[in-house]
Amino acid sequence: MTSEKTDQLLQTQWYRVSSRLKAELDESAFENWVKPIAARSIKGSEARISVPSRFMRDWVVANYLDRIRELWSAEDSGIQSVEVSVQPKLKAAAEAAPAPIEPEQPKAKATPTIVNGMDANGHISAPLDPRFTFSNFVVGKPNEFAYAAARRVAEAATVPFNPLFLYGGVGLGKTHLMHGIAWEILQRGPSRTVVYLSAEKFMYQFVRALREQNTVDFKEQFRSVDVLIIDDVQFIGGRDATQEEFFHTFNALVDQGRQIILSADKSPSDLEGVEERLKSRLNCGLVADIHATTYELRLAILESKAEQMQVSAPGKVLEFLAHKITSNVRELEGALNRVTAHAQLIGGEISLETTQEVLHDLLRANDRRVTIEEIQKRVAEHFNIRLSDMHSARRARSVARPRQVAMYLAKQLTSRSLPEIGRKFGGRDHTTVMHAVRKVDELRDHDTSFAEDVELLRRMLEG
Repeated sequence: MTSEKTDQLLQTQWYRVSSRLKAELDESAFENWVKPIAARSIKGSEARISVPSRFMRDWVVANYLDRIRELWSAEDSGIQSVEVSVQPKLKAAAEAAPAPIEPEQPKAKATPTIVNGMDANGHISAPLDPRFTFSNFVVGKPNEFAYAAARRVAEAATVPFNPLFLYGGVGLGKTHLMHGIAWEILQRGPSRTVVYLSAEKFMYQFVRALREQNTVDFKEQFRSVDVLIIDDVQFIGGRDATQEEFFHTFNALVDQGRQIILSADKSPSDLEGVEERLKSRLNCGLVADIHATTYELRLAILESKAEQMQVSAPGKVLEFLAHKITSNVRELEGALNRVTAHAQLIGGEISLETTQEVLHDLLRANDRRVTIEEIQKRVAEHFNIRLSDMHSARRARSVARPRQVAMYLAKQLTSRSLPEIGRKFGGRDHTTVMHAVRKVDELRDHDTSFAEDVELLRRMLEG
């Protein structure tokens, strides 16, 4: 095949993938995060795409990469992974163009925009998702206490409790509530400085400040906000220097009467690798947990989502999804998006039969849930290494290669995010997991024996 035809095939596939994403996402999210993506090449089983900036790459990897890979694999079964890089030319073009602005919320008269990692006052902040408001949050028994606490914080004239600490499993609504708090606070007080970011982003900014010997500006930036919202604080576990700075930032804001809102996958007392004095501080406010969803709540969420999307989905389809997909809300909503996109692109009505056909992979995964612990145990046995080596710092190839295989299988067979997988392997960074996935893909392409080993392990785990 000529290079011209290869490029044409690449662009055609990306057009189809991006068109399906456009059908699934709201207009703002598509314009800001998907439209700037450029398809670059396909090498073996890996598709390569580029974005204008490092910040956009981090956001796309965290929020859209898994879905892009799924859609691309549906277009071309040979595509198993997608790599996102920063393209300098795109970056230069992006800097010359006006920055994308988040849409104004209906009730806000002068809501500060949050653009490309900065709010209007120059504070580092991740963009707020316009879909994640209180009005779009479906309340049920598992989340009613956390929702009530979030509204109290957002609507209070003074700080009611500090911090508000939300915890629960993946995809249960913690991030939605945190964005909802931020939007509500900005609507009520447009001049207030609200900074929202992940714990990983906080760590990244701190490490960069240390490297550039610019910690004074870092401290000022984070200690001068009115409201600080940090997601996934479990990732500061084991990072002593970051914990130290976070502890002092926390104390400074509390002393000034500023509001702090945090989230994690565990309660403060159960966070691993976190100092006792910090645990004590995290416990001093209000701790609210979000339980696993019930069938009734899942059905209500689907009905609400269908109404927002203006989709006519039969009740029996929504009931089927609520029964079958029990892991988390994110996966539940993603399933409805896929079914809806299929109906819109292919034509025809949404039915139980087409739903089962479109979601066969997802339904199979929910029928047989593989855990990371299971994967680590089976891979360790297969390669005859100790289970503890999965978490150790040993770099010998006899240990590192099986560890990479386990990371690869964890990415393929579970719904866990890259940071979550890394944490299960001795607190490694998500970039380590990405490298492991790429390395295993490369080895599978060039080493038949290795590919057979990986495939055997996959079949054993899926069986």
